[in-house]
Amino acid sequence: MEQHRARPPRPQQQSQTPLLPSGRSADAAAVYRVAARPARPVPPVVLALRRLPNPRLTGLGSGLFAAAVMLVLGGLDRLLFGGSPIVYGLLFLPVSALTALWVRPADLVTAPIAVPIAFAVGLVPIAGGASGFGSRIMAVVTALAVHAGWLYGGTLVAGVIATVRKVRLMTRRRAIQAAAAQRGAARRPSPDPVE
Repeated sequence: MEQHRARPPRPQQQSQTPLLPSGRSADAAAVYRVAARPARPVPPVVLALRRLPNPRLTGLGSGLFAAAVMLVLGGLDRLLFGGSPIVYGLLFLPVSALTALWVRPADLVTAPIAVPIAFAVGLVPIAGGASGFGSRIMAVVTALAVHAGWLYGGTLVAGVIATVRKVRLMTRRRAIQAAAAQRGAARRPSPDPVE
């Protein structure tokens, strides 16, 4: 049975922001400087992307999402376009991007791994082949070899998006750690000079 330890309450620390000559704090002046800058117009594409849902999928969840969507898109491609590999490849690229965008930060490495598996799963309806299991598998392997360009393209899209997200996350963490270190250094009392 687990026993939880209670942490002792921390004493409240008062903010030690220096006052400006006019009586305002430095934080208020910084906010005023930021608010005084003219706002840049936001492109309509960015506004549209902000309205999209922003789920955070686990590594397994992102793989299942990509595989399920590609299986459905492969079936629709077979019904509507007769199994066109170009249509399937074009549909694969945005699914790859969404998979890399929606995976949670802890599982970013799984996006470029899950996307090729989803590509192979979605090829099952459009690959063709005879009625036997072995014939279907050979048709999927052949389709993977013939349409490897789409596979590499979607994997590259997912890899680039995951890498950019990881770099931004690491930069944000470093900035937070640096700010915390500066706050900690500012709160430490300066040593008294030795006479």
